[in-house]
Parts: sequence; structure tokens; C-alpha cells
Amino acid sequence: MRILKRVAGLLVVLVVLLLVIGFFLPGTFTVMRSAEIAAPPDKVYALVADPRGWKQWSAWNRRDPNMQIDYSGPPAGMGAKWAWKSKSQGDGEMTFTSVEPGRRVAFDLYFPDFGTTSKGELRFEPAGAGTRVTWSMNGDMGKNPLYHWFALGADRMVGKDFAEGLAGLKAVAETP
Repeated sequence: MRILKRVAGLLVVLVVLLLVIGFFLPGTFTVMRSAEIAAPPDKVYALVADPRGWKQWSAWNRRDPNMQIDYSGPPAGMGAKWAWKSKSQGDGEMTFTSVEPGRRVAFDLYFPDFGTTSKGELRFEPAGAGTRVTWSMNGDMGKNPLYHWFALGADRMVGKDFAEGLAGLKAVAETP
């Protein structure tokens, strides 16, 4: 019985410690990755500006080919939107909020499980005979101290997905 009380007491202390430390962690995060792609900016832009094109290269779509996806708004560019439901990748919505053809696609990303919205963009810059693509995202996990732990690890967790997605985008864009 004494051991059980000690274990329970230790668990309570750990939970309190996680919460207290969480209050002092930043609730915001930034993730950024870049890749060089041997294709012109307009070709790369076309694969990003159409939400249906993401199925060809996005890490999340590749991990769950059975992901349920609904598209709305225009087929590409500003206002294009897609929402997904996935047992392994979670649920979310992405809306393209601003575009500069051949140069940039900005988006809002909403995750209903967390009730948070992040802002991001993919930039396309000429680099020699190809394109340098930079994918960035900024978010705020709110005031929940447990979510601050997610913000702390966002670059490590999401950065891998960005790098994998950029590698997929490179493979698709470089295919003749």
C-alpha cells in the first residue's frame, strides 16, 4: 500500500511539474525547410497551387493513401481549400489565402483537434536553372500549457514532414 501511495504521489508531482513548466514555455512555433528543385518556378508553383496536386508529393497523403479529402472553392490559387480526415495523420483544413503565380502560395492551416490555426507559405525563387522552394509555417498553440510542449517540438516533428514533402515535390517536378 505504501508503494502505491508513493507511485501515485510521484505521478501527481510529475503532472503538476509538466503543467507548471508548460506555462513558461512559448506557445508559438516556426518551422522552415528549403530545397533546390531542377524545374522552373512555374512548374513547381502549379504542383502547389492546386490542392489536388498535393496528393502526388505531400508526406501526409503518402502516409495515408485512404485519407478522406474534400475540395472546395476554386480549383487552384487563392480561395482553393481542402479538408481531410485521417486516422493516422489527423484531421485538418488548408485554405490558400494569397498567391503570386510562380512566386508564392500562402495558406491558413486549421487543426480541429487542437482548435488552432497556423499560417504558412511556400516561396519559389529562381536558383540557377531551377527553383529554390522554401516552406514555412508559424503557429500559436494558445494558452494551454500542455500544447506549449507541442510548440516546443514542432520544428523537430513537422520539419521532418516538410523535408519529406519537399523531396516528394522535387521528385514529381523533376519528372519530364
